[in-house]
Amino acid sequence: MLIAAAALIVVVVIFRFAYPRQFLRLLLLAMRRIMGFRTRSVEFQGTRWPYLEGGPTSGEALLLLHGFSGDKDNWPMYARYLRKGYRVIIPDLPGFGDNARDPNGDYRMDAQARWLLAFADAMGIDRFHVGGNSMGGFIALKFTLKYANRILSLALLNSAGVLGNTKSELQIATENGESLLTVSSPEEFDRLLAFIVHRPLPLPGFIKQPYCEDLIAHRPFLEAIFWSMAKELLDQPLNDQLRAIAAPTLVIWGRQDRLIDVSCVEVLKARIPNNRCVVFEETGHVPMLERPAKSAAVHLQFLHDCRAATL
Repeated sequence: MLIAAAALIVVVVIFRFAYPRQFLRLLLLAMRRIMGFRTRSVEFQGTRWPYLEGGPTSGEALLLLHGFSGDKDNWPMYARYLRKGYRVIIPDLPGFGDNARDPNGDYRMDAQARWLLAFADAMGIDRFHVGGNSMGGFIALKFTLKYANRILSLALLNSAGVLGNTKSELQIATENGESLLTVSSPEEFDRLLAFIVHRPLPLPGFIKQPYCEDLIAHRPFLEAIFWSMAKELLDQPLNDQLRAIAAPTLVIWGRQDRLIDVSCVEVLKARIPNNRCVVFEETGHVPMLERPAKSAAVHLQFLHDCRAATL
C-alpha cells in the first residue's frame, strides 16, 4: 500500500509539472464537484455556451456573471452557499473562459445583454435573479434596464457601468490611454493580480502559468474588448438611468477597490429606488473571491428577504 501510494504521488507530481494546463483543468473539475457544481453547455444560434450549474432544478434561477478576463470559475467558492436554495447558473460570457472568441464579434454591453437574453431563453428560464462582478455587473445593469420583466432581483459586486465622485486608479490610467487589465509578461500578470485584490491570493505557479499564458496569447483580443467597454463607460455611464431600475438591488463592494472606486456605492444607493448596500473593509475588486462566505451570506439574506416580500 505504501509503495502504491508513493507511486501515485510521483505520478501526480510529474503530471503537475509536465502538463500544468491539463492538471489545472482536472483540479478545476474537482473543485467544481466539491462546491456542488456540474459542468454543462447549451447550444443556440450556432453557439455553444459552457456554464456551471448547481442547486435544485426546481428552485428560482440565479445567474452569476463574471468580470473582464474572468470566467465561470470565479464564482463557485461564493455560489456554493447559494445553491442550497436556488438553481445557480454560472456561464462563461462570450469571449471568455471556454466560450468562443470571435475577433469579429460584438462585445459591447448591449450585445452582451442580448446574448444573455438568448442564453436564458435557450435554458428555458423566464424570470431569474442576476448578479455580476465588474464587467458582469455592467451587463447585469444593462439587462435589467432593457428586460425588466425578466428580473427578480439584481446583485452588483464592484460593478462597472457607473461613475463615482472619485476616480479610481484604473479610470485615471484609462483616461491617459493605459490598459492596466491586459498583460504581456508574467511580471505584468503578477502586477495585475496584486491590483485586483487587496491582499495577495496564494496561487501556486502551476495555477498561475496557464492563466498567464492565455492572457498573453489573447492580449490583442482582450485589448479590443477592454477599450470598447471603457469608452462606453466613460462616454455613456448609466448614472442617469438608475432610477428606472425597479428590481430589488443588492450592492456589495470592497472599500479598497483600485479598479472601480467605492464612491460608486453612493451613486447606486442614491439613485436605485429599492436597494441595499454593504461595503467590506480590507477588500478589493472581487469580494466573491476575497470574502466568499461573508459576501454570499449577505446575498443569501437579501434573496430570502426578496422572497418574503413577495409572499
